[in-house]
Amino acid sequence: MRAARCTSYGKPSGIEVTETDDLEPGPGEVLVRVHAAAVNYPDVLVAADRYQVSAPLPFTPGSEFAGVVAALGEGVTGPPVGSPVAGAVFTGAFAEQVVAPVVALRPIPDGLDMVHAAAFHVAYGTAYHALVTVGGAVAGEWAAVLGAAGGVGSATVDVASRLGLHVVAAASSPQRLAVARELGAEQGIDYVHEDLKARLREVTGGDGVHLVVDPVGGDHAEAALRALRRHGRFITVGYADGRIPRIPLNLVLLKNAIIRGFEARMMREEAPEAVAAAQHALAGMVRDGMRPMVSEVHPLEDVAAALTAVAERRTTGKVVLDLTPTR
Repeated sequence: MRAARCTSYGKPSGIEVTETDDLEPGPGEVLVRVHAAAVNYPDVLVAADRYQVSAPLPFTPGSEFAGVVAALGEGVTGPPVGSPVAGAVFTGAFAEQVVAPVVALRPIPDGLDMVHAAAFHVAYGTAYHALVTVGGAVAGEWAAVLGAAGGVGSATVDVASRLGLHVVAAASSPQRLAVARELGAEQGIDYVHEDLKARLREVTGGDGVHLVVDPVGGDHAEAALRALRRHGRFITVGYADGRIPRIPLNLVLLKNAIIRGFEARMMREEAPEAVAAAQHALAGMVRDGMRPMVSEVHPLEDVAAALTAVAERRTTGKVVLDLTPTR
């Protein structure tokens, strides 16, 4: 099979596509024939060995995929061979085959093709859990979304607006803010050229936002935290900026604020009922017409270029690799 391979840690340019041995599922695992795989910022970090967990070399990068069940491992009774599924793994998705634990697979909601299915579960699951499961969002509240045109950010804007929140999108250019507005953001702040704290207070009538979802980190995290109203919630879900914020805890004390994190793997293990509730809610939104924003689709051979574009934050929405079988 064809697979992207990382043989040394570093920039995406070092990742090459080569022929490797076919895979076999082990006990509790499922072999999936990959049709599409989404490119996420954590994939860049894993390839550079800058993620919270290291991947032993050599490895196939990629975490999010959609495809068709090809074989079941020992003890696995379903989904049946031939079933369309989407899933997430730590590494291995940028290949024509991937092996995943059966618990990591999800049915594809009706209405999504393989490309959009690959771009859906991680970003939209993160968005829903950050807003609802962890963030306790209530319709009518003000929610600020940082990195609002990126993969997780755009999904969060989309879900939040459908939940009846007043969404303030924060992004790095007018063009990226225009993307967020198309997804339902009521207000936009260019945090490169505008004072994020002051503008968040201004657009909310002076009181500040109830909720912040931050997949970016860096300097903008503290500014957004300072714009929380009392008893507000700040949800950290990633660090696309490359810098983990150092937050003055007195801000939390003075505001009686709550800071919480969300990490998808822990949610699957610790709160399966919340995962099921999110899947049900998101499937309903898909039936109502919601689709992930896919800005670029590349063949597997362009994996290095796709990862580089995501690493340099030149993309909006999701970038997807197309591995549709040709034989």
